[in-house]
Amino acid sequence: MASPATTQTVRPLDTLRFDTSGPPQITSVIADHLRLLGARTDRPAQEDASTGTAAGTTTGTGGTTLTGGGFDPAHASATWADPLSGLVDEATVQAATGIMAVHGRRDGGPRGLAVDYAATATGVLAVQGLLAALVGQARGGASRAVSTGADRAGLLAVSQYLAAAGADEGEAAELAPGGPPFTSADGVLFELETLDPGAWAAFWKALEAPAEALRAGWRPFQFRYATACAPFPAALHLTARSHTWERIRRAAAAYGTEVCALHPLAQRAAEHDGAAPWSLSRSATGRLTALSARLPGAAPSGGPLAGLTVLEAGRRIQAPLAAHLLGLLGADVIRIEPPGGDPLRGMPPACSGISARWLALNRGKQAVEIDIKKEADRRRLRELAAGSDVFLHNWAPGKAAELGLDSEDLARANPALVYAYTSGWADRIEDAPMGTDFMVQARTGVGEAVRPEGEAPAPSLMTLLDVLGGLLGAEAVLAGLLLRERTGHGVRVDSSLLGAADTLTAPALRRAARGENARRPAGFRLPRPTADGWLAPADADAHAVAAHDLGGLSTTEALARLHQHGLTATAVTTELSDLHHDPRFSGSISRDAHGAPAVPDPWSFA
Repeated sequence: MASPATTQTVRPLDTLRFDTSGPPQITSVIADHLRLLGARTDRPAQEDASTGTAAGTTTGTGGTTLTGGGFDPAHASATWADPLSGLVDEATVQAATGIMAVHGRRDGGPRGLAVDYAATATGVLAVQGLLAALVGQARGGASRAVSTGADRAGLLAVSQYLAAAGADEGEAAELAPGGPPFTSADGVLFELETLDPGAWAAFWKALEAPAEALRAGWRPFQFRYATACAPFPAALHLTARSHTWERIRRAAAAYGTEVCALHPLAQRAAEHDGAAPWSLSRSATGRLTALSARLPGAAPSGGPLAGLTVLEAGRRIQAPLAAHLLGLLGADVIRIEPPGGDPLRGMPPACSGISARWLALNRGKQAVEIDIKKEADRRRLRELAAGSDVFLHNWAPGKAAELGLDSEDLARANPALVYAYTSGWADRIEDAPMGTDFMVQARTGVGEAVRPEGEAPAPSLMTLLDVLGGLLGAEAVLAGLLLRERTGHGVRVDSSLLGAADTLTAPALRRAARGENARRPAGFRLPRPTADGWLAPADADAHAVAAHDLGGLSTTEALARLHQHGLTATAVTTELSDLHHDPRFSGSISRDAHGAPAVPDPWSFA
């Protein structure tokens, strides 16, 4: 179709309408995000997509359709999984995809997340698919329908852990129970963060921790992002318990570490500003003309972003995952790496000499080595940006401006650029700690939300927010690309881990704001042991399943007995390497050119 006429559109979906149906935990996210992007609907906003009800286990295909704005209708279907898989809700998806296994590593056995993580990710993926379809249309491509599922979202969420499980060598750090948070003498639960082993050692020395304990504790602490567990020496926990919170805060401030007390959901609800998980602003440069005419059209057989170039200067997970998703949608991704290459390429375990985890986020990208500390290399980066459609980074706050590589700087080189910054806090929290996954979990109440009532709050050691933050970063870029197509202006987009936290905990925050208990009831989403493994009941059937004694039965026998009583449950994946042969995901997990396990693309376009 021809590109829609440019208007003074403020949001990319202004003048469009949508209708959506399907599992409420998924469609509530879709509807919230489409509204925030400017689309309208006649349906009222859902107050809370509750789990544990018949509505919460909807298996119908449903779908979301966007119409108007000069576009052909765009349709996305978002389901739990293939109906034949037996995965019918959040609990069964978490169990099958390995989310329960990874989240439970700290505790020594599989545990369900008490938040609807797979459903939230699926809703974001569905919106990404709709935005990508509209971008493809605006660039001359045909209207295409997109489908996604919570099973694919769950596999994407564990893709780094799955890649490591299938590597040529073992983990560099022990996979064993243990990890933060720590507890002070006066009962304050807190997270600790530092990227510097010297600061780690100085902090614990100041608290008089045994020298051997602080030395032995650094490696599991350093690798907890990769392994989702941190078996510290018990002496470190004992040391923390022997000092007051004020003493611990002073030691952290004196020696370059950061600590953050776990905040309750009620506190986050009280301060929540209602901001969207991302922001979009048009470039201050002059209005462009005939933008679509000078951009290459999408290849008929390629993804909706085929012909577009993404320049990524990302570290760790958040920005690299966002760029990876854009690459899966057809964009050419050029990765900016420091001289000598990204050091995380060598992070064990490896496949064919390359980090399996690194491959999960960066396979298929081109790499260019640039020393951003040198002016000549910064000029080279500006030249690359001048020929790109997107520049994406997650540098430390203020770093881009210091280097002369902020949005205004690059807009002078390329007025059509979509400039994307994925940060920790988006400058929305005063006196915020370091913007890393576990610190944001601690500060925003996620540590309370992921555990049911009666359990001590504890941020998940699975990188929940890094992954969801990457999904939101890609969603923001797609919104920026569509806004650019509709207005003819370059766009700056900002997303954050804070936005990911608020998106994930939105139902809990709404409950807290109404004065209700924000947490799920005791025992919520806990798998049941069998004679040879574990099974997870569907949320709606959990109470009835609890009445059955399954401990002496094999998992197969237990599932058969529950099925005879009309109850739904599924086996819990405990070894991620078993996913390759799991009939619930038949043929969907492959290996890349280096031999590393690769999960399927999260969408299918037709």
